[in-house]
Amino acid sequence: MSNRLFQGVIHQMKEAIDRVFGVVDENGIIIACSELTRIGENLYLAPTVNREVFTYNGSTFKPVTSMSQTANYVVFVDGDDTLAEKYVSVLAVAFANIKFYYDEKYDRANFIKNIILDNILPGDIYLKARELCFNSDVSRTVILVRTLEPNEVSVYDILQNLFPDKSKDFIISINENNVALVKETKTGIASKDIENLASSIADTVSGEFFVRAVIGIGTTVDNLKDLARSFKEAQTALEVGKVFDNDKNIISYDNLGIARLIYQLPTTLCETYLKEVFKLGAIESLDQETLFTIQRFFENNLNVSETSRKLFVHRNTLVYRLEKIKKITGLDLREFDHAIVFKIALMVNKYLKSNPIKY
Repeated sequence: MSNRLFQGVIHQMKEAIDRVFGVVDENGIIIACSELTRIGENLYLAPTVNREVFTYNGSTFKPVTSMSQTANYVVFVDGDDTLAEKYVSVLAVAFANIKFYYDEKYDRANFIKNIILDNILPGDIYLKARELCFNSDVSRTVILVRTLEPNEVSVYDILQNLFPDKSKDFIISINENNVALVKETKTGIASKDIENLASSIADTVSGEFFVRAVIGIGTTVDNLKDLARSFKEAQTALEVGKVFDNDKNIISYDNLGIARLIYQLPTTLCETYLKEVFKLGAIESLDQETLFTIQRFFENNLNVSETSRKLFVHRNTLVYRLEKIKKITGLDLREFDHAIVFKIALMVNKYLKSNPIKY
């Protein structure tokens, strides 16, 4: 916040308020005052998140807050009487509004937030970027951190400490459970490097602060207007991962594969597909042991010998199980085309069990 802006407003109000008044920053330093000689004076005022009026050393104070934000500034008026309390209450409201509109106009993080949430017209993005002297032609990636349970630790604050360079990296609070990191990246950076970065964030959040979280990664984009797309991709990664990869805490949009396609299909089409695939018997007729065998068979690239070794069963036992599956479903998983159909059917069934919105 510009001290000069505060001082300009104080200068305009000076004639209306017949007392010395001003603004104190979080370090207790007077940064703007109706009595210019007091600017720079240290009041040794401890930082506070209290929004109520209080008195200290013969002056009346009130924190300047907007919405739920922590107070970074405190307004004061000389005197500890009722009139001083009224003055300071009015000044706190005035300066809170000034701060809000200033941040709206000049705060880069707020600018980025408006972009990713589609709150700014595409044609206005580059005009605003020039106004803020913002480098709009660098590569950036949106990394979305979602907490899985209520906690006292602020993930927003954690990320602020991990990425202190506010000229390149932006931490955006989306809502109570979601915080977005808009990370400036080198041109041509490998997706694996970004996943490693996300993994280090997850390790810090869970290992040091005991906060359970999952992280979605959007694709890297080369211009500001595409940040909204990267953010939506990170959201999609988390939603799709919740259905198909709920054992993972790092999900990249680039690695969603066919799961991304299935997630976008109408449920009626998915239900029709399952009925066509399992004409002979429903997928529910397969017990857990059979489903586990199928999963291992896919993981070992349809290799009977390797799968039987990993399952610690005789090869003939696995062949018997595969024949049983063929008898129930009509699909021979040893044939590539049948295996693909069955694999998709399992994913479609998993998607429908997640109770998506029907349309």
